[in-house]
Amino acid sequence: MKRIILLLLILHSSFFILHSYAQRPNQAYWDYIECYRSMAQDQMQRHRIPASITLAQGLLESAAGRSELATKANNHFGIKVGVGWTGPWVVKSDDRPDDRFRKYNSVAESYEDHSQFLLKPRYQSLFQLSPTDYKGWARGLKACGYATSPTYAQQLIQIIENYGLHQYDAQRQQYYQHAQGQASALPTSRELAEQQFYASHPVYACNRNYYIVVQPGDNLDVVALMTGVKKRKLRKYNELPSGYTLQAGDILYLQKKRGRADKSFKRIPHVVQAGQSMYDIAQLYGMRVASLYKLNHLPPGYMPEPGHMLRVY
Repeated sequence: MKRIILLLLILHSSFFILHSYAQRPNQAYWDYIECYRSMAQDQMQRHRIPASITLAQGLLESAAGRSELATKANNHFGIKVGVGWTGPWVVKSDDRPDDRFRKYNSVAESYEDHSQFLLKPRYQSLFQLSPTDYKGWARGLKACGYATSPTYAQQLIQIIENYGLHQYDAQRQQYYQHAQGQASALPTSRELAEQQFYASHPVYACNRNYYIVVQPGDNLDVVALMTGVKKRKLRKYNELPSGYTLQAGDILYLQKKRGRADKSFKRIPHVVQAGQSMYDIAQLYGMRVASLYKLNHLPPGYMPEPGHMLRVY
């Protein structure tokens, strides 16, 4: 089986962009997450604000770091000057044409100020929730008036689930339990191993499923131990033959794949790239190989040729 080469497929576009070995719709979001996830986790450790919530708000409010406020003022959360702000500010049209927004010396200052903003009495009810209850936090932020959009909570939840941001909450949870006297002073060797594993194996979302990208030296035994998914199920979910050795770059799904790709690909066929097998393409979209053959009325064993267009939904 050839090593899977993943492609970043831009929806509603006719071209492909190669980036590393992971397919990542909306690459700007993935780049932002990679850049600021540790910063969000540090805020969670200090202030008990879920890292997933901080990242989702940063992504949404700053357009993944590309907004005018983010690029010119390091303001990633759209926080206005408000009462008591003595620092610099910039003018930008929002509710009013001359609204004033806080300006920071660095993104780190913006992240810290965002935490301090949520520590105000207005948001104290949120801290009664678990730091891993991202849905409760998202709905609570909307209820407390953080944003006026009626869909704000759902937007945050969708971002968190689409990009697997809740994994960054779980990686820090033992520290908060210790601070409340609920756990030992130091993480166990198993917890440390899990932290190291997920630091190098981000969990991605695809087709209402989750996957990791195999790293050099990985094997099914280690992945099964770290993810909690039994080895035989990993083999079954990913349609791997007995005795197959994982290759760096392979996609490894953690749940059963579906019969077709996500519905967003309903009218977007896959253009076969050089070296891609039917298995490679099925893995790319989180669908079963037999379903890919069936959708395209192809005989078993068919080998796709570069440029061939295949239905995936």
